[in-house]
Amino acid sequence: MAELRHATAAAAATRASSSPAKRDAESSASSSPFVASSSSPRGGGGGDGKDGAPRSSAPLHHQKYHLPSPLRSLLALEDPRSPTASASYRILVAVVACLFAAALVSAPSVWSRINAPYLCRKDGIRLHCPRVNERESLWENPHAAAASWKPCAERRNLVPENETSGYIFIHAEGGLNQQRIAVRMFFPHIISLLKLYCICNAVAIAKIMNATLILPVLKQDQIWKDQTKFEDIFDVDYFINYLKDDVRIVRDIPEWFTEKDELFTSIKRTVKNIPKYASAQFYIDNVLPRIKDKKIMSIKPFVDRLGYDNVPMEINRLRCRVNYHALKFLPEIEEMAEKLATRMRNRTGNVNPYMALHLRFEKGMVGLSFCDFAGTREEKAMMADYRQKQWPRRFKNGSHLWSLALEKRKEGRCPLEPGEIGIILRAMGYTKETQIYVASGQVYGGSNRMAPLRNMFPNLVTKEDLASKEEIEHFKKHVTSLAALDFLVCLKSDVFVMTHGGNFAKLIIGFRRYMGRHRLKSIKPDKGLMSKFFGDPYMPWATFVEDVMITHQTRTGLPESTFPHYDLWENPLTPCMCRA
Repeated sequence: MAELRHATAAAAATRASSSPAKRDAESSASSSPFVASSSSPRGGGGGDGKDGAPRSSAPLHHQKYHLPSPLRSLLALEDPRSPTASASYRILVAVVACLFAAALVSAPSVWSRINAPYLCRKDGIRLHCPRVNERESLWENPHAAAASWKPCAERRNLVPENETSGYIFIHAEGGLNQQRIAVRMFFPHIISLLKLYCICNAVAIAKIMNATLILPVLKQDQIWKDQTKFEDIFDVDYFINYLKDDVRIVRDIPEWFTEKDELFTSIKRTVKNIPKYASAQFYIDNVLPRIKDKKIMSIKPFVDRLGYDNVPMEINRLRCRVNYHALKFLPEIEEMAEKLATRMRNRTGNVNPYMALHLRFEKGMVGLSFCDFAGTREEKAMMADYRQKQWPRRFKNGSHLWSLALEKRKEGRCPLEPGEIGIILRAMGYTKETQIYVASGQVYGGSNRMAPLRNMFPNLVTKEDLASKEEIEHFKKHVTSLAALDFLVCLKSDVFVMTHGGNFAKLIIGFRRYMGRHRLKSIKPDKGLMSKFFGDPYMPWATFVEDVMITHQTRTGLPESTFPHYDLWENPLTPCMCRA
């Protein structure tokens, strides 16, 4: 009976200890931040196990989770007056301070990366461009390419001096050999754009020497019988007024100077022997003293007589200001070019994009290149005779030309044939419905040479196809006016494609870059690599397409830094453009 009473009492005690009221009291006591966990060897209320570890009689979801000491102190789960809590606070504050310092240090770098402008960087001959999350387009470059940069050559930091050091007179002309080549090619764009270079450089030199510039004379071409004057192409009043805060420009030779013929004939009034790409300091040291002495001096020849990376940045910016802002074509030229561009877009009845193709495959260009092209034996013999007649010193006996032609083709110095550029464009994804405006002279080989390109792209047109005879007749009076029409229609195109180097293509690409048209593609084929592909008869079409696409991903007129010894006209970004 005693044992039975003892067991009954133990069971009653157990029921009492597990009652809801008792559990709530224990729970509230244990949740207080000022009550430490029990360290009694017997535990509190739960009893000891066989191994001496305390056991809890509460259910699993009522058991207490012990946070790490620093977090417990931060959340006020420990007594802040205890030594353990004080050390935890110091550790936590140190960790937070380190994280905050790291964030401050890395924030500018992260921010600059986020807001960095779209800029491609050259690594040898390869161009590396930023990656963007945009779908590739046949007609447009990534949006960031156009949104990152803006023209800024209009900014003027140059103030003209009160007194002029003298007058300079420029003959805007190409060399005799350059003029002859342009005539033989039946393609006057070279002559016209050499004159354009001369005008830009003339303004820059006038600023360097603080001289007054007499309006340049466009030299009359004796073979083309072209009597073009400056005012026949450009708006003279706009040109002078726009640059009045930079340089002094007068229309004609001052009346007080009576020996006007001397500017054209007399050696005493002519500065010669200026080296190509001369520095600004050269003009100050060698030309300026003569101008101060004679008051009026003529400078010739003048093609490429001013460098790019050896003149002040503001002078290069002034050249951009002349090229992209001050030189404005006459209204009738601008209007006719706009009509031609509009007709190109509406040829199918709907508004469509169009491509402008600068096709450099005239007879003179083929002959001057000394490259070998496909053709019959008769054609090759005729070309050999033509080269021997035009360039006897280079031709010699012709025995060395074959190895020279192969070397030049591998180096990408040979113009692409019409059929070759057609294959490249088809590999890029352009379809036969593409509207193509052709800026070219008389193609060597005529319709037979153009047949492969026309079969792949039937919609090939020229300005003569788009304009009526009456409309085009007005511009035939001046060969340079025809070149200006081609220039403007190519400039307005959605995609511009060049087949060979030259001033015309360089100016187009530079204009499109400067005027915020990085968005529109300007394709510059890799002729060296393409010659390798064309020379492999076993290359499958799919492989060729893939190689063409990869090769030309970055050859579409994307923004890149202007490198040393650069050509300002093709890439004006560094001196003439700013972050948008």
